[in-house]
Amino acid sequence: MTHKSWLTTFLEMAVIVFISALLGIAWNRTLLADAWRGAPAGQAAPVSQQVAQGAQQAEALPMPIALAQVKELHDSGQAVLVDARSATSFAKEHIAGARSLPLEEASRQATPQLKGVAKDSVIIAYCNGFSCHDSMELGKLLIKAGYGSVYVFEGGLPEWRDGGYPTSGGKQ
Repeated sequence: MTHKSWLTTFLEMAVIVFISALLGIAWNRTLLADAWRGAPAGQAAPVSQQVAQGAQQAEALPMPIALAQVKELHDSGQAVLVDARSATSFAKEHIAGARSLPLEEASRQATPQLKGVAKDSVIIAYCNGFSCHDSMELGKLLIKAGYGSVYVFEGGLPEWRDGGYPTSGGKQ
């Protein structure tokens, strides 16, 4: 009885291995046919080359920054705040002391520039809060343009205003 159950188990395992081999051959039939003919298989690039390509393709992203840090840098004059919204929105209201560089305008320029701002300055881009992605896109453009310390204030003007911090209007 025990011997018979071992034989049955062995036969079941053999059938499973045989069916698996048939499925594997069917699935890889093109690759196996190429190997049979001696055709070179598509080779992946070496890992070091893949890493280098990945690093080149990786896009530098601006780091997010919180309201308290923005306020501290704003008050100490250690950062340049850049409003990514439209010029019309900037004229209505913006963070006091901020500069306007609408994303649309920056996108049209080959390398967006902030006049009078050194490339090693701390730049904080903002727009209309967490649902607005213009500040992130502007931050990416500024990094590509060579600005080294670019941050994104994701809370933007609404969070700044809700914090009771100063805003102003006009084109300056």
